[in-house]
Amino acid sequence: MAVKNPAFNGSKAFSPNATAEELQALYDAPSANRAPEKALTYEATIAKSFISFAVLILGAVGGWTITTANPSLGMGIVTFAAIGGFVLAMVNIFKKEPVPALILAYALLEGFLLGAISLIFDAQWSGIVAQAVIATIVVVGVTLALFASGKIRASARATKIFLIGIVAYVVFSLVSLVMSMFGATTGQFGLNSVEIFGIPLGLLIGPIVILLAAYSLVLDFDMIQRGVNNKAPAKFAWTGAFSIMVTVIWLYMQILQMLALSRN
Repeated sequence: MAVKNPAFNGSKAFSPNATAEELQALYDAPSANRAPEKALTYEATIAKSFISFAVLILGAVGGWTITTANPSLGMGIVTFAAIGGFVLAMVNIFKKEPVPALILAYALLEGFLLGAISLIFDAQWSGIVAQAVIATIVVVGVTLALFASGKIRASARATKIFLIGIVAYVVFSLVSLVMSMFGATTGQFGLNSVEIFGIPLGLLIGPIVILLAAYSLVLDFDMIQRGVNNKAPAKFAWTGAFSIMVTVIWLYMQILQMLALSRN
């Protein structure tokens, strides 16, 4: 006589003579009353990206407004948002599963940071923020169109070159930051202000960095595409949104700096 297991809502049965493998398979089988987990979709990723960027823009408006009303407070916001945003970025990167609240908190802090920094740049070079925003949208749009049409794809060789370029850029940025902090003669842009044949170094390497950021977007889109094809859990739409947001922020800051160097 078969014995019913109530844990399976009466839909599964086992025999007293069942082998260990059969019992394990029965145990691992999904419950009859358990709804299957939703799979990742492009629509869900787009929706989560829209929410994330809406929070980012909200934070940017707040950072811009507060810095306009109180510049000293704005500088405090820049410091706090930079540290807080970096910490949350590391937490979100290394978590095995996305936490929407942490991703949105990162978006808000980065928004405050971008808003305050953008105001500082726009005060020195009028209209530069609008130009940087438009250029960022164009780069993202073109990259997405090329990826969707199959014109560009992530490859092992290109990714290896990308990683080498990222490491070199990080080292360059850290050296540049240290020089700027300790009052080096290179000014607020650090090594980017160093001129080679009368051209700032930042303008020479800037296009390369923008290409790195564009390829980073390709990697983001590729990750989302593979997730959809492999029917990854729907919650990873937040991971895709976070990855795209990090890349777009980096791209915007690089374009803003290039424009400032070209006007300086």
